[in-house]
Amino acid sequence: MSASRRTRELLTTTAAALLLCVAGAGLAAPAGAAAASDAGVVRPVRAAPAFNAGGVWYLYQSNATVKVDLTQDGSGNLFGSVSSGNTVGTLENGGYVDGEKIYFTVRWNHGPRGRYTGERGPDRRLSGTTFDLNNPSSQATWRTDRTF
Repeated sequence: MSASRRTRELLTTTAAALLLCVAGAGLAAPAGAAAASDAGVVRPVRAAPAFNAGGVWYLYQSNATVKVDLTQDGSGNLFGSVSSGNTVGTLENGGYVDGEKIYFTVRWNHGPRGRYTGERGPDRRLSGTTFDLNNPSSQATWRTDRTF
Protein backbone atom coordinates (compact mmCIF):
# COMPACT_ATOMS: atom_id res chain seq x y z
CA MET A 1 0.00 0.00 0.00
CA SER A 2 1.40 3.41 -0.95
CA ALA A 3 2.18 5.99 1.72
CA SER A 4 -0.32 8.49 0.26
CA ARG A 5 -3.15 5.93 0.26
CA ARG A 6 -2.32 4.92 3.83
CA THR A 7 -2.31 8.60 4.84
CA ARG A 8 -5.74 9.16 3.21
CA GLU A 9 -7.20 6.11 5.01
CA LEU A 10 -5.74 7.25 8.31
CA LEU A 11 -7.14 10.78 7.84
CA THR A 12 -10.56 9.39 6.86
CA THR A 13 -10.65 7.10 9.89
CA THR A 14 -9.51 9.92 12.19
CA ALA A 15 -12.13 12.31 10.79
CA ALA A 16 -14.88 9.71 11.25
CA ALA A 17 -13.77 9.03 14.83
CA LEU A 18 -13.69 12.75 15.58
CA LEU A 19 -17.17 13.21 14.12
CA LEU A 20 -18.52 10.33 16.22
CA CYS A 21 -16.88 11.79 19.33
CA VAL A 22 -18.48 15.17 18.80
CA ALA A 23 -21.93 13.82 17.82
CA GLY A 24 -21.81 10.69 19.95
CA ALA A 25 -23.95 12.03 22.79
CA GLY A 26 -26.82 12.57 20.40
CA LEU A 27 -26.34 9.26 18.62
CA ALA A 28 -26.15 6.86 21.53
CA ALA A 29 -29.15 6.80 23.84
CA PRO A 30 -28.36 5.88 27.44
CA ALA A 31 -30.04 2.92 29.10
CA GLY A 32 -33.55 3.88 30.15
CA ALA A 33 -33.72 6.71 27.62
CA ALA A 34 -37.04 8.41 26.90
CA ALA A 35 -39.42 6.91 24.36
CA ALA A 36 -39.30 7.93 20.71
CA SER A 37 -42.20 10.33 21.31
CA ASP A 38 -39.80 12.39 23.47
CA ALA A 39 -37.12 12.52 20.75
CA GLY A 40 -35.56 15.95 20.55
CA VAL A 41 -36.85 17.02 23.98
CA VAL A 42 -34.07 18.58 26.04
CA ARG A 43 -34.61 18.14 29.76
CA PRO A 44 -32.72 20.01 32.46
CA VAL A 45 -30.61 18.04 34.91
CA ARG A 46 -32.95 16.83 37.66
CA ALA A 47 -32.35 16.78 41.38
CA ALA A 48 -32.59 13.47 43.21
CA PRO A 49 -36.22 12.74 44.15
CA ALA A 50 -36.92 13.92 47.71
CA PHE A 51 -40.06 11.77 47.99
CA ASN A 52 -41.79 8.79 46.39
CA ALA A 53 -45.09 9.66 44.71
CA GLY A 54 -45.86 6.00 44.05
CA GLY A 55 -49.10 4.44 45.28
CA VAL A 56 -52.79 5.25 45.19
CA TRP A 57 -53.71 8.73 46.40
CA TYR A 58 -56.19 11.52 45.73
CA LEU A 59 -55.56 14.87 44.15
CA TYR A 60 -58.23 17.44 45.05
CA GLN A 61 -58.58 19.89 42.17
CA SER A 62 -60.57 23.09 42.41
CA ASN A 63 -62.95 21.52 39.87
CA ALA A 64 -62.78 17.73 40.54
CA THR A 65 -61.29 14.93 42.64
CA VAL A 66 -58.76 12.73 40.86
CA LYS A 67 -57.68 9.26 41.99
CA VAL A 68 -54.00 8.76 41.15
CA ASP A 69 -52.30 5.35 40.85
CA LEU A 70 -48.58 5.79 40.20
CA THR A 71 -45.31 3.94 40.31
CA GLN A 72 -42.02 5.77 40.57
CA ASP A 73 -38.64 4.32 39.62
CA GLY A 74 -35.35 5.08 41.39
CA SER A 75 -34.64 8.00 39.07
CA GLY A 76 -37.97 9.66 39.89
CA ASN A 77 -39.74 8.77 36.61
CA LEU A 78 -43.50 8.34 36.99
CA PHE A 79 -45.83 5.83 35.33
CA GLY A 80 -49.51 5.10 35.92
CA SER A 81 -53.12 6.05 35.53
CA VAL A 82 -55.73 8.39 36.97
CA SER A 83 -59.52 8.52 37.17
CA SER A 84 -62.21 11.00 38.05
CA GLY A 85 -65.73 9.56 38.10
CA ASN A 86 -66.15 7.65 34.82
CA THR A 87 -63.27 9.51 33.17
CA VAL A 88 -59.90 7.77 33.05
CA GLY A 89 -56.48 8.80 31.89
CA THR A 90 -52.92 7.59 31.61
CA LEU A 91 -49.66 9.36 32.28
CA GLU A 92 -47.79 10.24 29.13
CA ASN A 93 -44.05 9.61 28.94
CA GLY A 94 -42.02 12.16 30.81
CA GLY A 95 -43.63 12.42 34.27
CA TYR A 96 -41.11 12.74 37.08
CA VAL A 97 -40.24 13.90 40.58
CA ASP A 98 -37.41 16.47 40.68
CA GLY A 99 -36.26 17.15 44.23
CA GLU A 100 -39.36 18.54 45.98
CA LYS A 101 -41.28 19.10 42.69
CA ILE A 102 -43.55 16.83 40.65
CA TYR A 103 -44.45 17.04 36.96
CA PHE A 104 -46.71 14.86 34.85
CA THR A 105 -49.12 14.99 31.92
CA VAL A 106 -52.36 12.99 31.78
CA ARG A 107 -54.03 12.01 28.53
CA TRP A 108 -57.72 11.80 29.48
CA ASN A 109 -59.93 9.36 27.55
CA HIS A 110 -62.34 12.14 26.50
CA GLY A 111 -59.62 14.21 24.79
CA PRO A 112 -57.97 16.75 27.11
CA ARG A 113 -54.30 16.49 28.07
CA GLY A 114 -53.74 17.86 31.56
CA ARG A 115 -50.29 19.16 32.54
CA TYR A 116 -49.79 18.90 36.32
CA THR A 117 -47.01 20.70 38.17
CA GLY A 118 -46.63 20.83 41.92
CA GLU A 119 -44.35 20.92 44.90
CA ARG A 120 -44.10 19.27 48.31
CA GLY A 121 -44.67 21.85 51.00
CA PRO A 122 -43.39 22.05 54.59
CA ASP A 123 -46.44 20.01 55.66
CA ARG A 124 -45.20 17.24 53.27
CA ARG A 125 -48.38 17.56 51.13
CA LEU A 126 -48.31 18.19 47.40
CA SER A 127 -50.02 21.16 45.78
CA GLY A 128 -49.88 22.84 42.43
CA THR A 129 -51.67 23.78 39.25
CA THR A 130 -52.95 22.01 36.17
CA PHE A 131 -54.06 23.17 32.76
CA ASP A 132 -55.41 21.56 29.61
CA LEU A 133 -52.67 21.54 26.95
CA ASN A 134 -55.38 21.57 24.27
CA ASN A 135 -57.14 24.55 25.90
CA PRO A 136 -54.66 26.43 28.16
CA SER A 137 -57.32 28.78 29.51
CA SER A 138 -58.85 25.74 31.29
CA GLN A 139 -56.88 25.73 34.56
CA ALA A 140 -57.28 24.48 38.12
CA THR A 141 -55.34 24.34 41.37
CA TRP A 142 -54.85 21.07 43.24
CA ARG A 143 -53.64 19.66 46.56
CA THR A 144 -53.31 16.35 48.35
CA ASP A 145 -54.31 15.37 51.87
CA ARG A 146 -51.77 12.55 51.89
CA THR A 147 -48.24 13.40 53.03
CA PHE A 148 -45.18 12.32 51.08
